[in-house]
Amino acid sequence: MTTNGVRMHLAEQGEGHPVIFCHGFPHTGYIWHRQMASVAAAGYRAIAPDLRGYGQTSAPTDLDAYTNRAVIGDLLGLLNDLEADNAVFVGVDFGAALVWELALRAPERVTGVIVLNNPFVPRAPRRPSQLWARAAQRHFLHLDYFQRPGVADAELAACPRDFLTRVYYALSGDYHYLDTWSFPAEGTGYLDVLPAAPQLPWNWLSESELVVLAAEFERTGFTGGLNWYRAIDRNWELTADYADAVVTVPTYFLYGERDTDMEGFSGHDPLATLRANVHDLRAVTSIPEAGHLVHLERTEIVNTVFLEHLADLTKTTSH
Repeated sequence: MTTNGVRMHLAEQGEGHPVIFCHGFPHTGYIWHRQMASVAAAGYRAIAPDLRGYGQTSAPTDLDAYTNRAVIGDLLGLLNDLEADNAVFVGVDFGAALVWELALRAPERVTGVIVLNNPFVPRAPRRPSQLWARAAQRHFLHLDYFQRPGVADAELAACPRDFLTRVYYALSGDYHYLDTWSFPAEGTGYLDVLPAAPQLPWNWLSESELVVLAAEFERTGFTGGLNWYRAIDRNWELTADYADAVVTVPTYFLYGERDTDMEGFSGHDPLATLRANVHDLRAVTSIPEAGHLVHLERTEIVNTVFLEHLADLTKTTSH
């Protein structure tokens, strides 16, 4: 479909109240295929777009095209195309940040949100890139490394399958991602700090799934996804009016107990911050032994929790 000036590729299953899944880096909408099947079977319309810069969706060159505000325009256009007043939005990683901002900018279009691993964090007092540059004086930090146009793009595009395998493993509950901080930033690439990964299949990721994901990045490269990192300062500028805003839509949060974002990227006490700034927080669920790709690492329990939350969020609507 075409929405908000971009061609957006969608995967879709089922009929009923729409549930829109938003992925992160380095993923495509395919990362949600296990959840989509479960949600569709339960009587919902599961939709997983490739977000801007990923997969078969348009990849503009202008960094302003990768702000949350711009992509929210895509999602609202999608709702309009569906002729839906609102939807449940699900997000992980960049998709989580996108969903949080959508809940602030257009709460009337949001039935509720289910967010994985990336809790709501109020707007930083300074530009994020300044904070990352300071941290990179002490150790390698991918957030800072990704800011230099063309550098990570070339490194990762040279070996998409190897990179994806290693980063998915490093972010999982089977590894401690913050060990990548033991490397110096100077003269270091991302592949230098990521661990070697066990041979597939793993107990939570199959060879065939990795092939599908790698094929997309072999075709597109990683610049579209990296541009989301390079637009974060612009996001910061565009959310000045929301610096003190709180999330009011019905919200569920679940996270892997070994997730790196909860440990190292979301502040001193992320759950306390979440509870203070999300006023209709209905449940927080910790998933044992899981990391950042919690919905793949512990699919069965995550799908069960999803269906419980969806039933609550849509109990006043027909699905």
